[in-house]
Amino acid sequence: MGRPLFLEGEAGVGKTALAHALSVLTSAPLIRLQCYEGIDAAQALYDWDFPRQLLHLRASEAAGVTDAARLEGELYDRRFLLARPLLQAIETSPSVLLIDEIDRADDEFEAFLLEVLSDFTISIPELGTISAGTPPIVIVTSNRTREVHDALKRRCLYHWLEHPTYEREVAIIRSRLPEVSERLATEVAAAVAMLRLRDLLKPPGVAETLDWTRALMVLGARTLDVDVAARTLGAVLKYREDNDRVTAEGLQVLVGPHSG
Repeated sequence: MGRPLFLEGEAGVGKTALAHALSVLTSAPLIRLQCYEGIDAAQALYDWDFPRQLLHLRASEAAGVTDAARLEGELYDRRFLLARPLLQAIETSPSVLLIDEIDRADDEFEAFLLEVLSDFTISIPELGTISAGTPPIVIVTSNRTREVHDALKRRCLYHWLEHPTYEREVAIIRSRLPEVSERLATEVAAAVAMLRLRDLLKPPGVAETLDWTRALMVLGARTLDVDVAARTLGAVLKYREDNDRVTAEGLQVLVGPHSG
C-alpha cells in the first residue's frame, strides 16, 4: 500500500528484527534512523562536511585561486554533503528505512517526519530538490514510552507486536542458533515464557532469550538445570530486583521437572 508500518510493543518483542527480516526478504539495504531526545532535522537529513570544506578552501587558496564566487560555489558541491539516514533512504532505491523508537524523539521532530514521509522529497537550498525514485519501505517503531501523535499514526498502518508464542520462540531460537539442541531450545523458551508471566521490571525479550541460550551453549549446557540457570541468569534478566525475586522464588520452577 506504500504506507509506513507503525509497530508498537514492549521493548524486545522483535520490532527492529522485523525490519531486518524485511530487508533480507526484499534484498534491499536497511537504513536505520535511531531516534533520541534532542534529535533534529540536520541529524536525520543531511549536513555539510565543514572540515572537508575548510580543507578545500585552504588548498584552493594555496593554489592561488582568488575567485570568491567560484570558491563559494565549490564549497556546496555534492561531494561535501553528508547524507544522513532519511536522505540515504530517499537516494537508495529500493531500501528499507527503519525509524527506530520514535517515542524517544521530541514532538517537533515527529512533526518534521510527517512532511518527509508524506512525499519523500527533500529540498536542499544549495543543490535543489531530491525526490525518491521509489519510496522506501518504512518501518516506524515505538516502545510506547509516550503516546505518538495521531497525525503520524494516521499516515501509517498500525500493528501491535506481542512477544512470540512458545512455539514461535522455539523456532526463532533454532533458526538463529542452529547448533542448539532441540531440548535446550524448548526448555529456554518455556522458562522465558514463565518469566514473562511474572511482574518483572523488564520482562525478557527475544534478544534476551537468544543471549541466554548463547550463554548456556558457551558453558556447554545440553539442558537447562538449576545450576546453569543460576550462573547465566544475568543474560536474561537486566535488573537486580528481577534477579533477586526470581532467585528467591526458586529456579526449579523455571527449569522443569526433569532437571535438578
